[in-house]
Amino acid sequence: MKAMKSILGGLCLCAVVSSCAPSAQKTETAVAETPAKSDVVIENILTRRSIRQYKPQAVNRDTMQIILNCGINAPNGQNKQSWEVRVVDNPEFINGLTEIYKKANPKASEDPSFKNMFRNAPTVAFIARDTKYDMSQIDCGLLGGNMVLSAWSMGVGSCCLGGPVRFMLTTPEAAPYLEKLDFSDGYELLYCIAFGYPDETPAAKPRKADKVRFID
Repeated sequence: MKAMKSILGGLCLCAVVSSCAPSAQKTETAVAETPAKSDVVIENILTRRSIRQYKPQAVNRDTMQIILNCGINAPNGQNKQSWEVRVVDNPEFINGLTEIYKKANPKASEDPSFKNMFRNAPTVAFIARDTKYDMSQIDCGLLGGNMVLSAWSMGVGSCCLGGPVRFMLTTPEAAPYLEKLDFSDGYELLYCIAFGYPDETPAAKPRKADKVRFID
């Protein structure tokens, strides 16, 4: 009889342990996944580099659509989403505008590695701000941050550019290309982002940690 009780007791103990095992495993898995996910995000941020040399193939539009979706999900003031984005991967547009740039800047043609005015990138996103909203530039910056980070996570390099935009806004010959972007009334081109598959592996540049501090 005692032997039977011992057997039954052992079976009950096994049943309790078995029933708890999945829950314990789920808890351990959940705890383990949390830092892993955050590590991936942090690593992506800290390893991202501005790319200035690209392979010739354009970023496919499915990938660019993901990048754009990440961009428009950026935080923004009052959910105004005060941006407009135009993506250009048409070589005729990029090369045509570059020809105008080269005429105005002959030295660019002397560089054998120079292919276009967007750091030789095959895909360019043009970002415009809402001139009626004084915080729009901040919104547009946050949009771009999401775009370059999501791109990097998929092996796509990028570089934020202001020079080409300044040229487009101040050069009459470039006006037709600006018009082709077809931004809505009240929106003004602010900056652009070059996208492409990296053809370089730049080292990290030092950051000035003393520019950031806590205030007690």
